[in-house]
Amino acid sequence: MKIIGLNQDIVWKDKAKNFELITQQLENETADLFLLPEMFSTGFCMDAAEVSDKNEESLEFLQKISKEKNAAFCGSASVEVDGQFYNRMYFVKPHSEIVYDKRHLFSFSGEDKVYTPGKHRVIVEYNGIRFMLQVCYDLRFPVFARNNDDYDAILYVANWPEKRVGAWEHLLKARAIENLSFVFGLNRIGTDGNDLSYKESSHCFFADGKEISQKNENLISAELDINELKDFREHFQFLNDRDNFEIKI
Repeated sequence: MKIIGLNQDIVWKDKAKNFELITQQLENETADLFLLPEMFSTGFCMDAAEVSDKNEESLEFLQKISKEKNAAFCGSASVEVDGQFYNRMYFVKPHSEIVYDKRHLFSFSGEDKVYTPGKHRVIVEYNGIRFMLQVCYDLRFPVFARNNDDYDAILYVANWPEKRVGAWEHLLKARAIENLSFVFGLNRIGTDGNDLSYKESSHCFFADGKEISQKNENLISAELDINELKDFREHFQFLNDRDNFEIKI
């Protein structure tokens, strides 16, 4: 399976411009799955009452481009539902979608004061691969992401600032190794409305921690070979020795 991630320089609080730029930048690209960063339509913004989707604008954009390219699209957006705000990750196929609400809210920036945390782990199967959906700060919490032999890959979408990017890159590789899984972490680039800078730091790792992505300008791509992963897991049956306990939320 081919995945392409867009290292997006998100235009602050401008949905229409971001939708336009995404369409242009991916116009000539083909893949089975396209990844967009956390809050791809606005940037990581705490002004939820101002920027959150009231009418599923970001979802409708993903549905439209998914059908046009006959591929799945995944990214998160700020949304309002029944008076509450969520950092909602969408996995959109041409004719259906699945949502995951970010569980771990970034208290350092006050996200937990504005947004409502999700309550469920979400795993979606697509083209024979089981993907676990995760957003940015979720990366710091390995228990929540523990592989109970129920997924093959983790997708992380993020707005992870340059000043802490070392942690991002180390933890992505750790999640791949400890869970015997592909891990694709997509980060944004550029500068946001809070003057935080973001460097190109997207990666895709195999289950042994090896980088398997290729990078070209603002795109990162990777081929996920599920048979290679199955062979690796068959040889190194480390998941059989995992701790078994229920994750309570």
